[in-house]
Amino acid sequence: MAIEIKVPNLPESVSSATVASWHVKAGDAVSREQNLLDLETDKVMLEVPATADGVIKEIRIEAGATVQAGDILGILEEGAAAAPKAEAKSEPAKNESVPAKAVASEAAMSSEDGQSPAVRKLLSELGLSASQIAGTGKGGRLTVEDVKAYAAAPKAAVPAKAPAAAAPAAPKALGAREEQRVPMTRIRARIAERLLEAKNTTAMLTTFNEVDLKAVMDLRAKYKTEFEKAHGVKLGFMSFFVRAAVEALKKFPVVNASIDGSDIIYHGYYDIGIAVSSERGLVVPILRDADQLSLAGVEKAIVDFGVRAKANKLTMEDLTGGTFSITNGGIFGSMMSTPILNPPQSAILGMHGITERPVVVNGEIVIRPMMYLAMSYDHRIIDGKEAVLALRTIKECLEDPAKLLLQL
Repeated sequence: MAIEIKVPNLPESVSSATVASWHVKAGDAVSREQNLLDLETDKVMLEVPATADGVIKEIRIEAGATVQAGDILGILEEGAAAAPKAEAKSEPAKNESVPAKAVASEAAMSSEDGQSPAVRKLLSELGLSASQIAGTGKGGRLTVEDVKAYAAAPKAAVPAKAPAAAAPAAPKALGAREEQRVPMTRIRARIAERLLEAKNTTAMLTTFNEVDLKAVMDLRAKYKTEFEKAHGVKLGFMSFFVRAAVEALKKFPVVNASIDGSDIIYHGYYDIGIAVSSERGLVVPILRDADQLSLAGVEKAIVDFGVRAKANKLTMEDLTGGTFSITNGGIFGSMMSTPILNPPQSAILGMHGITERPVVVNGEIVIRPMMYLAMSYDHRIIDGKEAVLALRTIKECLEDPAKLLLQL
């Protein structure tokens, strides 16, 4: 029985998706629940599994195409077995004639290198030739992913097809400059849209401070082995920052609030967005009810976010909501930056690199591990006083971690 492979119902607020890649091809045998292809939305990657055992009879929509819920992607023949590979046909004897239709078909295939319409269209858009790129598809044919990888990677990193006959390369003209034009991924386009929205629709301002992390670093050094043995996860910095942020939000509820039209919504819970870098771009999964989590609980959740972000396994539920966000540019070496708001949230904390430098403590110059902190906030509802005091609360909690345990 033929079963239509359809685009599943898309998450709320997502109207369309892009076929990112097929993991099977026509003629492949598949099993129930096997992932057939990936769909890319502006927020998450979605898998389309097989609904039954069978064989892929037809692929109707190639990678790179935009689709909507209910569109038919291909056909699965339920219960069918994969056809055995045909043995190589012997060349026709001299006296045997080859049908003209077959000759014309072979000539047409040769002229197009056997590439799919999607591949030929992408090659044309990028100004590339199929002969430049090594194909990984059946019979060495190119896939959309091969072309995109070639366009995105340094040319030395992508092997090209060997030429039919070795010939000296033509020298490049002096001053020649190359350009590449590649379409934005859906998530990159969505990130651009959201950042522009934050810039144009909020009165964003940033306040700065610095924090001495010696107490936190001493605590981590003293208990890191015992902590990891007891909880199965390393004791990082982020859990301290999450707990410190929660204490600040409790003291200054407007920093945890959001605007809805002409109303201010004060949230009685603390859902903290943690910015995570992935190959697809920056995503912000939500650490829900952060005030109820232990340091170990926070660290485990953050590790889980990182693993699933790299594997494109974050769900819409993971990325929806949030009342406050934290981003850590310090892991990339940032000394200071102004983080941009994640609407409809009204504030975000930016962490930066830790640098040992001289500071004055109790009238003496000492060397301490210092970090610059930045808090961007929507000045429409958060006054400078509240933003400054909230950031100072975070600083004080980190410089005296006992306050986190005593909730002072």
